Amino acid sequence: MSKHDIVVVGSSAGGVYALQELIGGLPADFSGSIFIVQHVSPFAPSMLPEILTRCGKLEARHPYDGEIIRPGQIYIAPPDHHLLVERDSTEWPASENNNVPAIGRILVRKGPKENRFRPSIDALFRSAAYSYGAHVIGVVLTGLLNDGTSGMWTIKRLGGIGIVQRPDDAMYASMPESVLEYVEVDHVLPLADIAPLLTQLTRETVSDTGSHRHHNVPDPTAVNNELNRIKTEVDVAAATQATPFDQGILSMGTLTPLTCPECSGVLVSFQEGHLIRYRCHTGHSYTASTLLVDITKSIEETMWQSVRGLEESVLLLNQAGAQLAEAGMTEAAHKYRIRSEEALRRAHSIRDLIFTNKQMAVDGTLSAVEGV
Repeated sequence: MSKHDIVVVGSSAGGVYALQELIGGLPADFSGSIFIVQHVSPFAPSMLPEILTRCGKLEARHPYDGEIIRPGQIYIAPPDHHLLVERDSTEWPASENNNVPAIGRILVRKGPKENRFRPSIDALFRSAAYSYGAHVIGVVLTGLLNDGTSGMWTIKRLGGIGIVQRPDDAMYASMPESVLEYVEVDHVLPLADIAPLLTQLTRETVSDTGSHRHHNVPDPTAVNNELNRIKTEVDVAAATQATPFDQGILSMGTLTPLTCPECSGVLVSFQEGHLIRYRCHTGHSYTASTLLVDITKSIEETMWQSVRGLEESVLLLNQAGAQLAEAGMTEAAHKYRIRSEEALRRAHSIRDLIFTNKQMAVDGTLSAVEGV
């Protein structure tokens, strides 16, 4: 390999339209292999491969686990599965027009969610960066929240190229803005200019042939520790037999007093530049902002359970009070009515707190997570 031939693309809200324009602008002889994570519902089939195949000159499809990577192909993450890549030394089957070394294979796995998403942009980007280093081009398009920021940081850390859709050109600017806040990328462009740039970059020779070229990490021990952590996180997404707990994920970061909203496991924190991330020992991963969203959602769910319990107690107290009144026990019935009124006031107070608590979700991110 001597080219920038691994292209990883992440998009979320508004992404289907953006991907159609991006793929439609690529030539039929595009030499790179393209991997796409678009956030979609986990409960419905995805028609994205058919949509992108119709709008461009390249074939798009959902790959199968273990499929060999081929140039000029578009691979799209299936719903509710992580899409990952892995470097491989095998060779493609010989044919009349194709007898060249394979560059790797595709993993389609159901590992733990990252930032509540599966597929995860970060997981794809991280696996590509770890396996192919300077050969990788990462592209982040329109979307809500910040999936893709950590993955783009890893791509840049290991020598790849970073491209971000210009926020004011994106249908939803959150994802591009998050990347730009935490990662020094190479290109910030309107969507119309990204396809020509990808075509140009995939024809250029990679100057550094090493897979793991770190930037600004002079300490070899720090490099090895960081690579070990990245490799472990790739394995977590790939759902390998070695669990994150078995691989010592708790010793790879800073132990925190926080617990995972998904499974209540203990969380350790990692720092990637100025970005802080969290991962539990069972594998779930969050950025700080998404963790706040999930905690806020968990608080709201607990509050609604309290409202339900109080309103059920009102029903029970009213029923008991009515029975006491019919039996002539007026004083006891009155006490039950007072307790019923107090329970109802508490239920109303908690309802008010629920709607106040919703304001903790910054820039509508809670509704964004729930709506994906």
